[in-house]
Amino acid sequence: MAKWLCAVVTVLLMFSVVGAWAAEMEGKIQTVDTSDRTLVLDNGMRVTVADGVAIEGLREGNEVKVTFEERDGKNVATLVEVK
Repeated sequence: MAKWLCAVVTVLLMFSVVGAWAAEMEGKIQTVDTSDRTLVLDNGMRVTVADGVAIEGLREGNEVKVTFEERDGKNVATLVEVK
């Protein structure tokens, strides 16, 4: 029983450390660079849009909610919703 409990706790700790940290930000798009796949929001935050996330159709002035993660020191958007 003790070995089983230890194994379960170890697995849970591994997932809690490895789990991705995600945050959300709302704002107005200041600039869009489709070739570089980046957005700059009106608060100055620069976000790289992940591959597989649509960037076409996003325009300067759109109010958006961006879900992002930090990867290699960059904010990477995993979801961009136009409000």
